[in-house]
Amino acid sequence: MRSALFGAALIAALAVVVAIAGPASGVSTTAAATPQNVDVSQRQGDEAEETIAVNPTNPQNVVVVSNILEGVDGMFAAVSFDGGKTWARRIIGSGDSLGSACCDPSLSFDRYGNLFLTYLYNVGNVVPVALSTDGGLSFNVIANIAKPPKQTPAGGERRGLFRYVDQPTITSGEGAVWLVFNAGGPIVATGARVSGLGQVGAFIPAEVVPGTNNCTYGDVTIGPGGKVMQVCALTETGQGGGKLFVNVDPDGLGPAGFGDRVLVDDTHIGGFDFIPPQPDRSVDSEAGLAWDRHTGRVYIVYTFENKNESDDTDVYLRHSDDSGATWSDPVRVNDDRTSNSQFLPKLALDPTSGELAIVWYDSRNDLGSRGAGDTDGVPNDDAQFWGAFSTDGTSVTANRQISAGTSYSHGAGFFDYGDYSGLAYYGGIAHPAWADNSNSTGTNPDGALFKLDIYTAAVHVPH
Repeated sequence: MRSALFGAALIAALAVVVAIAGPASGVSTTAAATPQNVDVSQRQGDEAEETIAVNPTNPQNVVVVSNILEGVDGMFAAVSFDGGKTWARRIIGSGDSLGSACCDPSLSFDRYGNLFLTYLYNVGNVVPVALSTDGGLSFNVIANIAKPPKQTPAGGERRGLFRYVDQPTITSGEGAVWLVFNAGGPIVATGARVSGLGQVGAFIPAEVVPGTNNCTYGDVTIGPGGKVMQVCALTETGQGGGKLFVNVDPDGLGPAGFGDRVLVDDTHIGGFDFIPPQPDRSVDSEAGLAWDRHTGRVYIVYTFENKNESDDTDVYLRHSDDSGATWSDPVRVNDDRTSNSQFLPKLALDPTSGELAIVWYDSRNDLGSRGAGDTDGVPNDDAQFWGAFSTDGTSVTANRQISAGTSYSHGAGFFDYGDYSGLAYYGGIAHPAWADNSNSTGTNPDGALFKLDIYTAAVHVPH
């Protein structure tokens, strides 16, 4: 949500190995047919910043939650029990058991079938954690996580500490659930033990992650033995540079706590980097993590701008085999030969195979020639949704167009596509979720190229 600047306004496959390469002319072809798209929300108004989760105890059970951009409270929620073909839709967090919800939802199913949801309230500086034990049909708040007492970091610096809460992220695994969020300056983390369906212990005291003051837009993942890693972007103001750092807690819910930060990369992307396909909302590097608990390899995906303020943004993938102490060279995920923008990537790991899925918004086909991928004759201001797969993070498949249509975020107002997209991956089927106003399905009540609906597809891994 990036509430520091926008809160007030809101309330009012393995066929092609992609190496790092310079851009060239032309448009790449898709690796497979575009999957069938489903308009999940089908409602008037804008929906964006979507999260999606698949129930490992019943992979036909898929749940989506997103922001709604009209009114003063509530979030859009939808539940499917047929693998995402049909959906039961409702508004949650509008005076129900979830209170008065603002935005920034994040979902995670665990192996017991617990579905955890975090989000932001309209008012207040605590972050709720809600639980569903019926596949997302109902939720109840089980914790409200407060920021820890103010602490003065080394050198006495207090600026930027604890002004607000923003962009919480929740994940589960290894008998635990973990939450991270920006506490108006530093990243705060907490977790709880999980022993069965509905059996969730008390959350440990929230901890300020070392070296994360003014570090934002993060993610969290759980590794072997319950280790925990968080990533965040330490950005310069506006469109300046940005550095990605990770911190690891080696014993998770044990007494050790998070260690010192480790630099992953300088992304050349600031906290509010404006690009033509996201001109009002802007983008950040939007780093994402996934830890393979069988092999111990952890992956990170993020956006990188090849030259600062060039708008030539690409999606990069790295991995680490030593719990984040060192990282591999980056692999460029998008295989286009243009200098157009790719942005807001999402990463997910299939626990049944250890394979990765990566999705992102992509402007490669918007050449300004009024062809496919161009709605207005202007290059690089439209976007489609694309994806790729990887078995080990050292190479990726030929890219595949996932969205059937082309979207134009300018019609959606200041929010554009939001700050992030959604992705779940289980049993060889990836379930992306993205904001789309192409009206390719003919089911958006607002028509084409205006207000955004939430779309999804069932994307099978290529073999």
